[in-house]
Amino acid sequence: MKKIYEIFSKRQKRLRGEVPDVYQYETIPSGLRVQVIHIWRDIWGEIGHWDLRNSYGNANDAYVFIHDKLCREYGILELGEESNPYERVGNYLLNEKETEKVIDIIEVSFRCIDPEAMDYQLFSLMSSPDEAINELNYRFREHGVGYQYESGQIIKVDSQFIHSEVVKPALFMLSEPMHKGANEEFLKAHEHYRKKNYKDCVNNCLKAFESCLKVICKKRGWNYTEKDTANRLITIVFNEGLIPPLMQSHFSGLRSALESGVPTFRNKRTGHGQGPNQTAVPEYIAAYILHLTASNILLLAKADEEMK
Repeated sequence: MKKIYEIFSKRQKRLRGEVPDVYQYETIPSGLRVQVIHIWRDIWGEIGHWDLRNSYGNANDAYVFIHDKLCREYGILELGEESNPYERVGNYLLNEKETEKVIDIIEVSFRCIDPEAMDYQLFSLMSSPDEAINELNYRFREHGVGYQYESGQIIKVDSQFIHSEVVKPALFMLSEPMHKGANEEFLKAHEHYRKKNYKDCVNNCLKAFESCLKVICKKRGWNYTEKDTANRLITIVFNEGLIPPLMQSHFSGLRSALESGVPTFRNKRTGHGQGPNQTAVPEYIAAYILHLTASNILLLAKADEEMK
């Protein structure tokens, strides 16, 4: 990432142990907000003109697009009174106090940068979109802010190791067209987790898990129905030898982990009514289920790749 330099003051802070080693999610520091604007400048430049509103092929119109998209979703007419859209979206990013709305504008702007998020390049770019996305994710980590941009949206990150070794590979695998449904459900689970809707997070984890199993069954021509639950689908893939017999001793606890992990927790706590007393899913349980889902999806996908 050529835009990032290890300056003296940052090296000294790291040596003194003054860099954050635990993620926080409540505030987006001003320095990080300014660095996002620097990335925008690299990608599109500074000046946005309202008279280019109808010619979105021009890079400057990215600022008009971001402005108008947010205004429509928030049910307002303007983000501010500045004379051009670059200043309006920039000042909104710098001054907005509500963290989720700051994440909104970062997410919308990076969808405009990321050609895969829209399936085509909406705006001409002055530098590499991959470089811009990599720098954004580096800046999140640098400031100890637990978010990353992945697969077209900002997701919440608890552990950088788990994210890089489990969640990110699972998202990459789910980006295949045949996994479109599972991908949407898994990303929706991340969105609910970021917004602290933990019960909805768990529900969407199970949907993604079941969708992945159904894709494998359909691909292999194994007998299943769309109404089959996770437990039934797990039985099918084991009976069909998705996990090779010679390796099943090494996976003696796998069926138990799969059956008592995502499906059972969802069924017992969130899937079949709550009765007179409402149940609450704690954040740490939602995080565990989210990561367990990613691990299971990745394992099943790898097993499917290896199966002849």
